[in-house]
Formats: sequence, C-alpha cells, structure tokens
Amino acid sequence: MNILILGGGGREHALAWKLKQSKKVKKIFIAPGNAGTLTVGKNLPVDSTDFNEVKKVCVENLIDLVIVGSETPLVAGIVDFFHNDPVLKEINIIGPDKVGAQLEGSKAFAKTFMNTYQIPTAAHFTVNAENISDGIEFLHQQTSPYVLKANGLAAGKGVLIIHDIIEAEKELRLMIEGKFGQASSQVVIEQFLDGIELSLFVLTDGESYKILPSAKDYKRIGEGDTGLNTGGMGAVSPVVFADQQFMQKVEALIVKPTLFGLKEQNIHYKGFIFIGLMNVNGEPYVIEYNVRLGDPEAECIIPRINSDFCELMAATGNGTLSETELEIDERFAVTVMLVSGGYPGEFKRGKIVTGINNTKDCVVFHAGTTTDIETEGIKTAGGRVIAVTAKDYRLDGARSKAMANAEKILFDGRYFRRDIGLDLINYVAKN
Repeated sequence: MNILILGGGGREHALAWKLKQSKKVKKIFIAPGNAGTLTVGKNLPVDSTDFNEVKKVCVENLIDLVIVGSETPLVAGIVDFFHNDPVLKEINIIGPDKVGAQLEGSKAFAKTFMNTYQIPTAAHFTVNAENISDGIEFLHQQTSPYVLKANGLAAGKGVLIIHDIIEAEKELRLMIEGKFGQASSQVVIEQFLDGIELSLFVLTDGESYKILPSAKDYKRIGEGDTGLNTGGMGAVSPVVFADQQFMQKVEALIVKPTLFGLKEQNIHYKGFIFIGLMNVNGEPYVIEYNVRLGDPEAECIIPRINSDFCELMAATGNGTLSETELEIDERFAVTVMLVSGGYPGEFKRGKIVTGINNTKDCVVFHAGTTTDIETEGIKTAGGRVIAVTAKDYRLDGARSKAMANAEKILFDGRYFRRDIGLDLINYVAKN
C-alpha cells in the first residue's frame, strides 16, 4: 500500500514512523514533511491546501490511502474534493468532510452540535459585531475568570482566559475587531470550568469506533503552566485521573452521542475525533472538538499503539473498523517538546541541531526541522523543533527518561519545560 501523509510536523512524523513498521506498507510519502520524515519516507514539496497539487501527487505515486494530518485542509474541504473527483474518489482519505470539519473550524457550530445532542459542555454565548452589547451582558453574568474563544482557526492561540472583567470587555472588542483576523470575527464567550483537563482520541469509520489512548498536554510556555499559550510543550499518556468510571461516563455521555449526531446529520466522518475534556469533580465536559490527532499528543499516544497502524487506517477508510483489534501498550509515555528561544513569540530559524544520535531508550520525532543540503545536518525550521517520547511502566520512570534524552539534544536558544508530568506524579502521591 502506498500512503500519503499531509503535513510537516511532529504529528506527521509520528504517523509515518508508526506506519513504517507495518509490512502492509510499500511506500510512504509526506507532504511537505521535515528532516525526520525523510528517515521513514519520501518528502514532497507540496502545500496540503493546494488540492490540485495533492491530486497530481496521488496520481503520480499510485497512492492508495491519504491521511490528513492537520485541520486546515480538512476545514477547506479536501475530503469533499476527493469524493467529487472521478479519479480521487477511489482513494481512501482519512478525515471528515467539510461540514464535519466545522466541529473544529467553528466553535459556534460545535456548541450548537453539543446542545442538539445534549453533550455536556460549558454555558456559552456567541458574539459578533452586531450583538456585542448582548455579549458584554452575558460576560457580566459570568464569574472570573472569563473565557473568550475565537470562533475560527487561530493556530491554537485564539483562546483567552482573563481574570479582570474590564480587561475581558476590552479583549472581546479587540477580538471582534480582528485581533486574530477573520477567526475572531465571531467570539464564543464561555463559562469557566474549574477542573482537570485531558484529551481523548476516537477513531471512527462512520459506523463503529475505537477509543485510542487518552493524554494530557501542556499548553503554556512556562513551568507551572505560566506564560503564553503554545501549540503544546509536552504530553503524558495515559491520564492517571481518568479512571474506568470516568471513562465510562465519557463514552456514554460524549462519545456515543457525538457519533450518533454525526450519523444523523449525514456527515461523512472517517478519521480521528479529538475531544478536549474537563474533569469537573468526576463529571466530564467537552471543552472543544478537533478533527485530527493533537500535536504533541500524537507523539505520545502513537508509540503506545501496538496494533498494525496501517490495518487500522485501511479499516477506517474501508468501513471495517469493527473487525480490527486495538492493542495498547500498558506503559506510560511522556513527551517533551524542545522549542526555539522566543517561541511562541518571535524566534530565529536555521539553528544547527546536534545530539539526536546520542539519545537512547526513547523516540525522537521532528516537528520543525529541515535538512541542511551543504552539511547534511539538521537545522531548526519552526517554533516547536523536536519531541522526545519515552515509555516506562512507571510514570516517573518515563518522565526521567524523556527529560534525560531531551537534555542531550542541543541547538542555540533551545528551551523545554522540565515539569512535564510532574503534576500527575504529585496527583498520584496525594490520592
């Protein structure tokens, strides 16, 4: 089987790395890929939102299966493009159609969907330029802190949590005026949920589903969850506070109603559903939906999947997921993200990366890297550069391995959080 993965980050490297282990895979192509994906497949200089170029690549390389890594091409309608094309419609593509992708592409759409199917979520109100006075009135009905979410895609940075009501009003107006571009022309004001956050991943073929490992990611740049939001500074899987009783509630109250709703609304959905959850005193609430695997969660959960990943993907595309087995590694996985100095603000690219070959007992996934043609070395090419994942039967063991290996990888300005997973270790000690 020839497989095309669309994207160029750590998630796509993890997908390619896992697929490479299957005997059913003939060739793997990654568009555009990075320095890491070069070790497991062939990189192609193609923009995943240029659908005609994607079609050309599929035809030239006899692609059997396409996995869409990021949300952008999904929201833009790449699945619909494949289904409506006489050549591409025979190729299985992993991801939802354009309507289904609105679960991530529009916070307002997602909230309406949750309300329709009585899926537990925070109280909310959608604001635009026309009803901003109503929005401010709703804001004043809430208690601090105040949650403002850009309705559209904002690269993981369109969520503000503000403690002062005056500042919240000011930020609401700035968002409506274009602080996050078109993404915040509508803003969803939400009730703040006080609990512990986690991510759940579901794989569905539109009929049946498999619940993949849970994970907890760390969004803030600073240790102790301080500073600006990022695309993700690390992750831990499984989540120790998501016990069997809690997960049974999640499946009954959230997973099953979500899949029922997708089917009832005739939404074509074959792929991953990322459900951002809040555990509030043992009760699950949906914070958000994403329509693909998370990053860095993918780098954390994929190494815990023992099953043939190519079989899982093929079954998802063929509608035979119920006939496959999902085997999960019992060990903990801890992922630490190494980022460029200055990230998530301004940072410099082109820094030489060394020490990857000195790592052991871990997996190194490339997120923002490129290969230097002259030296054949690796250079930084993004804010998030490298993800280091280690496994162990003990959480503190996996954490120690990940941290020790992260220390070995060097580049000018390198930074990583040294407290990833520490909160969960403390949680276990207290409970």
